[in-house]
Amino acid sequence: MPLATYHVALDGLTKLSSKDGNIQEVNVTPCPTQPCQLHKGGSYSINVTFSSKIESKGSKAKVYGEMLHVDIPFPIPEPDGCKSGIQCPIETGHSYSYLNKLPIKSEYPSIKLIVKWVLLDDQEDMLFCWKIPVQITS
Repeated sequence: MPLATYHVALDGLTKLSSKDGNIQEVNVTPCPTQPCQLHKGGSYSINVTFSSKIESKGSKAKVYGEMLHVDIPFPIPEPDGCKSGIQCPIETGHSYSYLNKLPIKSEYPSIKLIVKWVLLDDQEDMLFCWKIPVQITS
């Protein structure tokens, strides 16, 4: 993956720039304050509006829980971006709305961590990447 530059928004969300896309907006619902309080057994809506700088036949999401600078894979129900609101193929200069869910399993530990969400193009390069601080609670 290419090196990324960090851009910190005022709301605590970190957007990482990529050579293949630009994030225009990220919404995590419900998440009225930072860190987001993620309740075990709950499900949270993710909506990312981004523009593409490249063409890609497909896209794949990868989600991680970042603890002590280590990325731990965090499974999501639908990793295929083309089944998550993006009309594929992805075209240069077009904007897209990526929609997904982040389920919080009851067996997850109660812990503070950073959620890192990456969308990769068909060459495994980043279309977007963002991070947000969360607290998993009972």
